[in-house]
Amino acid sequence: MGSDEAAVAVLAGKFAEYRPHVGERGWRLYLGSEARAHAALNGCGLAAAAAVVAAAAGVSRATVMAGAGELADGAEPMAGRSRRAGAGRPKAEEKQPGLKQVLDGLLEEGRRGDPVSAVTWNILSLRDIARQLTLRGFGVSKDTVARLMRADGYSLQGMSRVLEGRQHEDRDLQFGNINAEIARALEEGEPVISVDGKKKEHLGAYGRSGAAWRPKGDPVRVRSHDFPDRDGITICPYGVYDIAANRGFVSVGASGDTAAFAVNAVRRWWRDEGSLRYPGAARLLVVCDAGGANDHRSHLWKDQLARLAEETGLRIEVMHFPPGTSKWNKIEHRLFCHITRTWRARPLMTAADAVAGIAATVTAQGLKCTAVRDDGSYPTGVKVPPDRVKYLQDRVIERAAFHGEWNYALPPRPRPAPDPAPEPARPGRVPAAVLNHPALTGMQPQDLAALARDLDIPFEARLQQRNYNLRKGPRVNAVRSTAPHGGRKLTITDHLLALRLRDYLDLPGRVIGALLGVDASSANRAVVLAGELLTAARLPLPAAPPPDRIPRTPAALLAYAAAAGIPLTIPEKPVSHARTLRNPHEPAPTTRPEPPIK
Repeated sequence: MGSDEAAVAVLAGKFAEYRPHVGERGWRLYLGSEARAHAALNGCGLAAAAAVVAAAAGVSRATVMAGAGELADGAEPMAGRSRRAGAGRPKAEEKQPGLKQVLDGLLEEGRRGDPVSAVTWNILSLRDIARQLTLRGFGVSKDTVARLMRADGYSLQGMSRVLEGRQHEDRDLQFGNINAEIARALEEGEPVISVDGKKKEHLGAYGRSGAAWRPKGDPVRVRSHDFPDRDGITICPYGVYDIAANRGFVSVGASGDTAAFAVNAVRRWWRDEGSLRYPGAARLLVVCDAGGANDHRSHLWKDQLARLAEETGLRIEVMHFPPGTSKWNKIEHRLFCHITRTWRARPLMTAADAVAGIAATVTAQGLKCTAVRDDGSYPTGVKVPPDRVKYLQDRVIERAAFHGEWNYALPPRPRPAPDPAPEPARPGRVPAAVLNHPALTGMQPQDLAALARDLDIPFEARLQQRNYNLRKGPRVNAVRSTAPHGGRKLTITDHLLALRLRDYLDLPGRVIGALLGVDASSANRAVVLAGELLTAARLPLPAAPPPDRIPRTPAALLAYAAAAGIPLTIPEKPVSHARTLRNPHEPAPTTRPEPPIK
């Protein structure tokens, strides 16, 4: 035992001096050589000698035995290697198939990026990611996660941009919906694009960050400040990133950064690339942030998308990121950061320089870009007319149940127009829908409605001429009425109803007036005017045999209507109305002349 301890002490000193100058394989072979020499010198077995050498070197006996075995087998030199090809433990991703794909999915949900930098980061810690992978059946350590993340371009940063201000309570739910819809569309082979506007750039000799290789002492000379000229040109790049194909498309314009310009970029992408890449597509998923040209509150954005859907026949589905979360948009860290890298340390003198730089943007992951110029004019401040907004809301936009302001679709064809709501009946009269019954008019309701449509323009012309004669001139400072039918007592439908109630049921003017909410004289004038309009338009009324018993009194009329299933009630007193078609600045006509002033 004493000799072994002495040998260990001697060898330990020698090994400490020699170890820093040799690699792993050379160290292993040297220890094996010392063990063989010790066994031969002391006449002991190789295993006992290996134990002495291992104790002196601070390694396991198996390592010493492995070195001795390689020498006994005639080990050959291996330039640049410490182990045989295929030796050592397999990597975690090779030992556990599917690990890389699951890790990519976890990182994608929490990835963040800076639009002007290629660096990306994640909100999860290494231990959190390793714990999530363990729950999914993959046993990995945090060091393995770090190695895989570095291979994907992640890096450890000194600070994390997590201060985002006020956050919407449904922010994370919207993130989950967007990720689920993207995964569904990609699985079904449908196009998915991430769109956004890049930072505006001034054309001219303005400095840009970064460095580029040039001859020594010959830097690119640019202005000492970045204040733009009053007459300078500013370009507005708007990007479309095809997520499935990893392709970028950027439209560079010098007009306003408006919704019309943004949608036209999508239109050109679909015409030049999208329709060729997805020839059988019926839907297009558009993912964007909540502000800028693609603001979720912009009527012009929705109007232009609706027109694009009608042109292309695509059902365009739009999903907005919640306000303040634009950095999660994939176009930011998959396209824009690489364009900024291409533009580094070079001034953009013309729009052609900007387009050429975008088109030259490529990455090792296969990203390629297309850049086009858009010389169209897109003025700012364009408003969508209210009737168009109402049309989009009523017949085009399909809003989701969950945050319809963020998630909506625009089909290529509008929905059928809803049935017009019945006009509100004036108090003190029977609604026209009740009076327009075959038992009261001798006509089908649709026939009388068709006559009303045909006579609407002549009726309006007759009234305008009558009012002109009453005023003895055109209107002056006319006040538009907000009452139903423009403040008019009787519509053309009411005039036709009065005529049919007289011709078919032979009702007197006072009863017709009570049904229509006017006096008897107004009812009689309506009968006469309706007959004149029909005669002038040469529109005959259908002949209908009168009923067996014609109601002569209001009580008989009520009994007749009840037998026909008509919910008819006759107002007790007709409502009187002031004249509304005269000039409000003229005095109302009187029945008696005013006495002269004495």
